[in-house]
Amino acid sequence: MNTPHITALAHPNIAFIKYWGDRDPRLHIPSSNSVSMNLSTLYTKITLSVEPDTHTDKLVINDIAVTGAKLQRIATFLDHVRRLGECSHYFQIVSHTNFPTGAGIASSAAAFASLSVAASALCDLAMDEASLSRLARLGSGSACRSIPAGFVEWNAGENHLTSYAYSLHPASHWNLYDCIAIIDQSPKTTSSIQGHTLADTSPLQAGRLEDIEQRLKQCKDAIQRRDFDALAAVVEPDSDMMHAVMMTSSPPLFYWLPASLGVMLAVREWRAQGLPACYTLDAGANVHVICTEDYHSQVTERLKQLNGVIDVLSSPPGSSATLIE
Repeated sequence: MNTPHITALAHPNIAFIKYWGDRDPRLHIPSSNSVSMNLSTLYTKITLSVEPDTHTDKLVINDIAVTGAKLQRIATFLDHVRRLGECSHYFQIVSHTNFPTGAGIASSAAAFASLSVAASALCDLAMDEASLSRLARLGSGSACRSIPAGFVEWNAGENHLTSYAYSLHPASHWNLYDCIAIIDQSPKTTSSIQGHTLADTSPLQAGRLEDIEQRLKQCKDAIQRRDFDALAAVVEPDSDMMHAVMMTSSPPLFYWLPASLGVMLAVREWRAQGLPACYTLDAGANVHVICTEDYHSQVTERLKQLNGVIDVLSSPPGSSATLIE
């Protein structure tokens, strides 16, 4: 170990083709591939410092000391990194996130991607991008997509070695924007990790997975060609299908709020009137409205006028997870 502390930064990502359901819940091996875009203006920054003469980790999130299940989840992840690096040190983890956490904006993805970069460096693990992606996946499945830059595909794979994410295109490939209509900033009552375990209880999950390869192809082709209409034609149905699975799971999961549906209906109406925008929702009430740079100011202003929208966050594509000091 060459330095007593280190800082890393990673961005959340928004999935265009969703990850929902695991083949292997322990390793977060997903039921299918997924495609996403990193979000450059949103981030989680984590500083790891060596805690001498102790056998416990300490966690501070946005200036608040955290114990219990959150700390245990991170400590378990760090135990794995310690074993890989034959590292005996315990850490203070100081995390700062500039967007609502636990609210369907991939805060766990950004956190575990950042933690993976910092912990592997502090434990002197020489890891390439694919290895870091695999490592991040063990903390939170979608965290593997926040390791590479820009537009990303997560190859589901069959085991730990073959399940990792890689860049389809750099952030500069397409000037898309994600305008996030914030409807509920509070942490959701059912986490994504819990939700993934329920996916196969829905009678709709098999149908959702049956033609996901076609949707993946449509999405990647649309991104390659920078064809917004083609992207909208696959992104919205894929989001709706995932939420249909959630709503028909046992027990059912309802992440939408009335204002979520109001935004979705408004976006469809705007598109019918000629404004190129489409929606997608992860496991939460907040609505991600995708558009191109030329329209993001207009979309942002329209979203702010809708009932139930308390704020709008806006971001173009983002870079890879990285060390910053």
